[in-house]
Amino acid sequence: MTKRSKKFSKQKEKYIVTSALPYVNGIKHLGNFIGSLLPADVYTRFLKAQGHDAIYICATDDHGTPAELGAIDEGMSVKEYVKKYHNVQIKIYKDFGLEFEIFGNTSDQTNHEITRYLFKKLYNNDLIEEKEIIQLYSVDEDRFLPDRFIRGTCPHCGYENARGDQCENCTKVLDPKELINPKSAITGSLNIEPRPTKHLFINLPRVQNLISAWVESKKEKWPRTSYSIAKKWLNEGLRSRSITRDLKWGIKVPLKGYENKVFYVWFDAPIGYIGATIQWSNKIGKPNQWKNYWKDSNTKLVQFMGKDNVPFHTVTWPATMMGADDGFVLADVVKGFEWLNYEGGKFSTSQNRGVFLDQALATYPADYWRYYLLLIAPERHDTDFTWSGFQNAVNNDLANLLGNFVHRTLTFIHREFEGKIPPIEVLDELDKKILVKVTTTLNELVKHFKELEFQKALIALRQFWSDCNAYFQEKQPWKLVKEDRIKGATTLSVCAKLSWINAVLCRPFIPETSQKIFTLLGLQENKDLTSGQWSTVLDTGNPLQAATLSPNPKPLFSKIDDKQVTKLQIKFGGDTFAAQKLTDVKGRQKKKKSKSSADLSSVNSSKKSLPEGIIAFEDFLKVELRVGRILECELVKKSTKLLKISVDLGEADPRQILAGLAEYYQSSDLINKNVLVVANLEVKNLKGLESQGMILAANTNDKKSPFRVVFVEDSLPLGAKLS
Repeated sequence: MTKRSKKFSKQKEKYIVTSALPYVNGIKHLGNFIGSLLPADVYTRFLKAQGHDAIYICATDDHGTPAELGAIDEGMSVKEYVKKYHNVQIKIYKDFGLEFEIFGNTSDQTNHEITRYLFKKLYNNDLIEEKEIIQLYSVDEDRFLPDRFIRGTCPHCGYENARGDQCENCTKVLDPKELINPKSAITGSLNIEPRPTKHLFINLPRVQNLISAWVESKKEKWPRTSYSIAKKWLNEGLRSRSITRDLKWGIKVPLKGYENKVFYVWFDAPIGYIGATIQWSNKIGKPNQWKNYWKDSNTKLVQFMGKDNVPFHTVTWPATMMGADDGFVLADVVKGFEWLNYEGGKFSTSQNRGVFLDQALATYPADYWRYYLLLIAPERHDTDFTWSGFQNAVNNDLANLLGNFVHRTLTFIHREFEGKIPPIEVLDELDKKILVKVTTTLNELVKHFKELEFQKALIALRQFWSDCNAYFQEKQPWKLVKEDRIKGATTLSVCAKLSWINAVLCRPFIPETSQKIFTLLGLQENKDLTSGQWSTVLDTGNPLQAATLSPNPKPLFSKIDDKQVTKLQIKFGGDTFAAQKLTDVKGRQKKKKSKSSADLSSVNSSKKSLPEGIIAFEDFLKVELRVGRILECELVKKSTKLLKISVDLGEADPRQILAGLAEYYQSSDLINKNVLVVANLEVKNLKGLESQGMILAANTNDKKSPFRVVFVEDSLPLGAKLS
């Protein structure tokens, strides 16, 4: 390796990165994923790529009513239910490429112990008070109902199915007694009455000044969403908040008279970050390692969550840690996300509306989702998932930009240099210009990541993909290798290096794709070049020289066609949407059939009256001409005239087309050229191979070159229909 920039040799810093703990019940949807889990993973990967000491900590939130209600619904014990869905979630997150140091459980004994420890600190510091409160009691069930066991109408916005602790519609925190027409969430019973019971409270007013000063110190560092929510809570004035409840499942309260009560989930769940880190320390055989992070004042704690979780991470949990006064670090940055909506509405399990994580993985590869969700991340305002947007991101960004550049590069190196990356000789101005953009892009990515601006970082990377393609087109290596083989070799070697650089830089965002590129470049055994360290891309030499590519490179991404989008909109759009969509489709088909029947005789009669050699306009409209790009081209075995051509029409898979052009074109003359294709021609079998269309060529009557392929502009989108 040669000289690198000093910018990336800074002193290593220590980070704890957390994402809001997902409730253990059920499988989460895309909005939950982009609101905490995915950005935390991307950020941790970035920190590690910078050489920092970063750990990503998460766990399932096992306690509280969601787990109890879920267990009741499935007819199993809460412990069995928690184990089942913890395992389900961890598999899904692994398949999405999330790399936790640990994905723990708040029900683990480590969290029980640290929660009780911190409670005793608060108790000894005189921040815990006992109060008799009036709580709703279900006469039919003979039990006090915790807040989430109660549903009713929100007094603030009128939402009719608000939870007893918080309205999911307007996000207002509620007291169950505020609900209008409260009922049991378990049985639906309205036979509910208020009764007195004793509970423990944390005295938040006593630490309000400390919290206010701390929040104010973060004004310039925190995103607007996090700061404004925290200030709103503080400006309204803090009240003592209950930390116990009448449940059997949870962490038992270590205080006489409270043996039958457990800690409120809002109290023990954030402590679960520490508990999970202790689990990790025990797992790696270093029981005190967690203290090197949580009790080191130099550690930076960066937390990701949806905006509904911001109050607990900026006010109530910091109050616990400040009140305990035991040397734990507080959050350096709290990144709160707005909501991700789905096709103009909300995700809804009951209405079968939206995509949940297991469904997503069963539909497309993880990196497709990671890329698009980060591109539309609701960082400043609510954003909307749309299938057309997803299609556009996959087809135009992943396939046409990154995938196309890497595939063209590797295909040419295989063809011209037998799969071995040639040496870089003398660089010309275009070579130097694109390599300078590596440093520019790297600096831009670092800037955006430090500001936790994921959209901006991804857009900067996408621009670099575009720059790489522009470089390839401008250098025209397919011509250059014929005119000046050394210069052509240098260009392709630079392109191979750029492919490797893209693999390194895209790793935090789309790690599976990154690994695929490393493998295609034949680097899977090279730990130095696949480490993902961003400093390596500033190597001014040719680290890939003489590397042998993997054989038969395939495109990195498959495109999504319009028919797939329509099917997915119907499948995941919700029951009402699906019914309407199917009605629309059937209506169009019926109308088309009716029109065809009515017009058939007139069309036939018009055909009969046409002069010889003239076709009806209706027949012309049947011909579907689309723009395609030639990806691969080779001579058909035992043929001197027939070429087997792979053409990308913007569909899920390339088309195979056979054309009698071998006498007039070399394969290298056609690859990566845009052409016109008759896309709705019946499939023909030639030489035992299917031909799935026809490439348009002009008959020039030139004896030397009687057929010339009609090439079209690169700027036209693949699959575009001529009309």
